[in-house]
Amino acid sequence: MHALLATKSRLASVWRWLGRATLLSTLAVLSAAPVQAATLRIASAFDPQTMDPHALALLYHSRIAFQVHESLVGRDEKFRLEPALATSWQMTGPTSWRFQLRPGVKFHDGTAFTADDAVFSLERTMAPPSQRAFQLKGVKAVKKVDELTIEFQLEAPDAVLPEKLQFIAMMSKAWAGKHGVVKAQDFNAKQETYTVRNANGTGPFRLESFQPDVRVVLKRHEAWWGWAQKGADGKPRHGNLAEVQFIPIRSDATRLAALASGEVDMVLDPPYQDISRLKADSRIALVQTADLGQQYLTFDQARDELEFSDVKGKNPFKDLRVRRAVYHAINVQLIIDKVLRGQGVPTGAFLSPRVDGSPAELDKRLPFDPARAKALLAEAGYPNGFGVTLDCVNVAWRENSCQAMAAMLTQVGIRTTLRSSATGQFFPKLSQGTASFIEYGWTPQIDAWGSLNGLFRTFDKSGLGTFNAGRYSNAGLDRLIDQVRTEPDLTRRRAMVATVLRLVAEDLPYIPLYRRTLTWAMQKKVSAVQWPNDTIELRWVRVKGGDGAR
Repeated sequence: MHALLATKSRLASVWRWLGRATLLSTLAVLSAAPVQAATLRIASAFDPQTMDPHALALLYHSRIAFQVHESLVGRDEKFRLEPALATSWQMTGPTSWRFQLRPGVKFHDGTAFTADDAVFSLERTMAPPSQRAFQLKGVKAVKKVDELTIEFQLEAPDAVLPEKLQFIAMMSKAWAGKHGVVKAQDFNAKQETYTVRNANGTGPFRLESFQPDVRVVLKRHEAWWGWAQKGADGKPRHGNLAEVQFIPIRSDATRLAALASGEVDMVLDPPYQDISRLKADSRIALVQTADLGQQYLTFDQARDELEFSDVKGKNPFKDLRVRRAVYHAINVQLIIDKVLRGQGVPTGAFLSPRVDGSPAELDKRLPFDPARAKALLAEAGYPNGFGVTLDCVNVAWRENSCQAMAAMLTQVGIRTTLRSSATGQFFPKLSQGTASFIEYGWTPQIDAWGSLNGLFRTFDKSGLGTFNAGRYSNAGLDRLIDQVRTEPDLTRRRAMVATVLRLVAEDLPYIPLYRRTLTWAMQKKVSAVQWPNDTIELRWVRVKGGDGAR
């Protein structure tokens, strides 16, 4: 049984929705005309932090790491699951899956990719301190069958295992052993390893250099297996990039100035206040699509005394009435109108309705009602409110949203002090659960389980609740989430996902905020396919009039 048979009926309607949205966000169809090789310079507010593909599970890291590394499965231009380093897969028993690996694949150092590398990579992913382990809970072991075949042995049946394997990078076992990086980098401990600035993947681009907070340079991997691929129309499926430079520029004004002057060719996060102007600029092209992910607030649910607060001896956020007060105090539509300039939609859902099983009716928010917020605080024993620190990353639109929320909360009595941090300081607070009150975003897969496990399950170091930043714990919810992973009947599985999300909505360990409109701005000479998870696939990018013949 081919892999897609296990999920096709369940996801068909989702693919149709996503396919339509993605086609609308595609700037140009890739053509078969011969073109010159090109250099692409991309600016973003974020630095990838590390080149270790298992050390982090962050959007800004994945954007770069997965140009260099590949997974067993990938996604096509319409965001549908497709083969990558595995060519096919099938269930061989109730608790086993067998994957056939692609022959003839070479790492960037010229060595062959084999089953030994796949088994090593999957074991490295599952072992601490990898931040990707949450995707593989339930995998008991991975065994080599032959040089191009591996088998997953599971604790319980899992009908959608292939869906969980995107962004699980394949690495060279020999290369990792040679450079002392058999284990993933411990990013939270600020560990320095060879994989921080070096990489050896199988992807379409190889790492040339990485200067943190300055520049990442990627070069075309000429031996990549995918350059020979053609689409259903018989035309090549690839672009013409020879070199790509990722340049972190935190200042909004400076990023746009670099685009206007031609110093960069593409900006992945143009400031919202400038999007209308960019649309009118004949030199600039925009692509846009709705975000599959969204932003949240979450609370310290573990400590008996709230650490960054003026409340002593107790933790107000353990009271549902206080959490509901926070919800009612925030005017999300005003934030979208003023900070995002209309480039977003409010959400009451905890996962996008495009995630399989997420009920559409949950997308309706509780009303903005400051009076109700004050009354709930008084009922909870805080008639005069309390003080707390809100952690936020220091990128303009996130910081501005947090400033607006801090002011709204202060008006109802939750005196909120904003603490902005650079990405290198902020993201460890998230994954280590050290903040009292924190804003962050999450981009799910189409299958819900990884998000349910990553966000809402009780945290432990084995890969459960990895991004449960408030260390929320609910034993009944844990049991349901575990059942979602092992339920083979897809109809029942959807119903269980909906039940989990309704229970989360009742308990409010998070406050859902909004989903953005994703916008990329680029020179007219650039064409790209935009996915709804805000990652760019460089293999498809073309630049007209490249800078040198090949």
